[in-house]
Amino acid sequence: MYELTWVEISRSALENNIRQFRRLIGPKTILCPCVKANAYGHGLLETAKIFLAAGADWLSVNALYEARALRRSGITAPLYILGYVPADVLSEALELDCRLVVFSKDQIRAIARAAKAAGRAARVHIKVETGSNRMGVRLEELVDFARFIRKQKLVEIEGLATHFANIEDTTDHSFAELQLRRFTEASELLQSAGISVPIRHCANSAATILFPQTHFEMVRLGIAGYGMWPSNETYVSFVKERKNNFHLAPAFTWKTRIAHIKTVPAGEFVGYGCTYKTSHATRLAILPVGYYDGYDRGITGGYVLIRGQRAAIRGRICMDILMAEVTDIAGVKTGDEAVLIGRSGEEFISAELFAQWAATINYEVTTRVNDRIPRILANE
Repeated sequence: MYELTWVEISRSALENNIRQFRRLIGPKTILCPCVKANAYGHGLLETAKIFLAAGADWLSVNALYEARALRRSGITAPLYILGYVPADVLSEALELDCRLVVFSKDQIRAIARAAKAAGRAARVHIKVETGSNRMGVRLEELVDFARFIRKQKLVEIEGLATHFANIEDTTDHSFAELQLRRFTEASELLQSAGISVPIRHCANSAATILFPQTHFEMVRLGIAGYGMWPSNETYVSFVKERKNNFHLAPAFTWKTRIAHIKTVPAGEFVGYGCTYKTSHATRLAILPVGYYDGYDRGITGGYVLIRGQRAAIRGRICMDILMAEVTDIAGVKTGDEAVLIGRSGEEFISAELFAQWAATINYEVTTRVNDRIPRILANE
C-alpha cells in the first residue's frame, strides 16, 4: 500500500447489511439500495456489485452519469434514477434501460419524444407530493397527470413513489404517518380511476427499519445499507421496539500515513492563523490529508488514531495537511498508519462521532471524502 490516503471498504459488512434487510422485508419485496454520491462515499462500482451479489434486486442512483458507469461496468440489474434527467440525454437513459422518476408534464412530453425516437418503451415512476415539497405531483393533480401519461405512446407507468420529510430526525413520527396516509390515498385514487401501478415505494432506511407498513412492493434502502444509522433518533426508536437481532455493520474505514514527525518547543504556534500554541515540547505527526480530501476544516475537538491511541488535532485543518499530537504515543514513526474514521486497537472513530466534531451528519461525512481517493476492499 503506497497511497497517501485511502478508504478501506469491508465487503463482509456490506454483505451483512443487505442480508439483514432481505430478512427484514422478505423475499417478495424489491430491495433497491441507493448507490448515489459514489455509494455514499464507499465507491460506486465496488459497492454496487457487492450489494447485488448479496441479494439486492435493483439499484437507485441520482444522475445519468452514475447509471452510465454502472452499465459500462457490466451491471444489468434494473436501475432507477431518482433525480432529474435533462431532455437532451433522455435517449441515453432509455438506451441504458433506466427507470425514470416523473413529476411534470413537460418531462412526460420529452420522455415520449425520446421513446418514439428510440423505438422503445420508457418506464416511469410518478413522484407524488406528500409533504417534503421538493419534486412531486400534488394529490389533487395526480389522476389527471397519470391519465396524461397514459395518452403517450411508449410511456408506461411502472411505479408510484414519495419520500419522507421527517422520519429520521425525530422520535415523533406523526408527520411521517401523515405522509404515509397521503401516499396510500394517492394509490387508492389511481386505483379508483382504473390506473394500475405495479410498484409502490416510499421507504428509506428509517422507514424500512421502523415501519413494515411502508414496504409495499419496493424499499429504497439508503445509508443503512452501508452500516450507518440514519440518526440517533432512528436508533432510539428501533431499540424501544426491538423484536429481533437486526444489526448494522459499518463498512467504511479512512486511513492515511504519517508523512513527517517533528518536535516543536513550548510557546510555538501550529498552523494557519496561529490558533494553537504549544504549552510544552510537542511532537507532531504531519498527515497528508486535508479539507480538499474531505476532512472538514471546521472540525473542533477532533483526533485521529495512531497505534491504537488518540492523537489530538492541533491547529487548523489545511487544504492537504493536518497536524496531530503524538507526544505521549511511544514508537511513532514516519510511514505509520493513522486512522481518520474507523478502528485502531480498542479505539473507534465512527462517522457519527466525526459528524459531531464537524457539526454535520454522517451522510455528509462519508459522501464528502474525495472520490479521487482509492476505495479498496479490505482483506478480511
